[in-house]
Amino acid sequence: MNSNVLFNTARFILLLAAQILIFNNIQFWGYLNPYPYVLFILLYPVNGNKNSLLAASFLLGLLIDMFTNSGGVHAAASVTLAYVRPAFFRFAFGVSYEYQTIKINDRLTPERFSFILVSVTTHHLILFVLETFRFSFFWNILLRTVFSTLFTIVLCIIIIHLFKPSKR
Repeated sequence: MNSNVLFNTARFILLLAAQILIFNNIQFWGYLNPYPYVLFILLYPVNGNKNSLLAASFLLGLLIDMFTNSGGVHAAASVTLAYVRPAFFRFAFGVSYEYQTIKINDRLTPERFSFILVSVTTHHLILFVLETFRFSFFWNILLRTVFSTLFTIVLCIIIIHLFKPSKR
């Protein structure tokens, strides 16, 4: 096994454990729910195996669904985010993103921020629409999406900067 696989496995386990043990217990006013486990999908290497990302995203979402008893909404939102991630890379970084060495955990640039913003917003919108599944709760879905997205983005940026690899 190479170090990249071990590093991604450790990231998977740590983000899953943090989500289950810490962040699932945070719920402010019914609208603020942090879901920083999406960092696994966002920080997955650009040139990594796409099928492995889809499978790992499904497993991550499924495990969170099992611990939160949420019926598969996290798995669906995670797989959707993993599937549309290349389109979000093209949107944020341009057409030649695959040939660049993009690392989301470098310093925060407008391109990286727009990638994180679009990705987290999409994930949360899909998650809350599937969770509620009623058009009559449109404003509730919108409020939860906006506030949870903002809280998750702040947490993701803090986590990225806390665990940023040191430059030697």
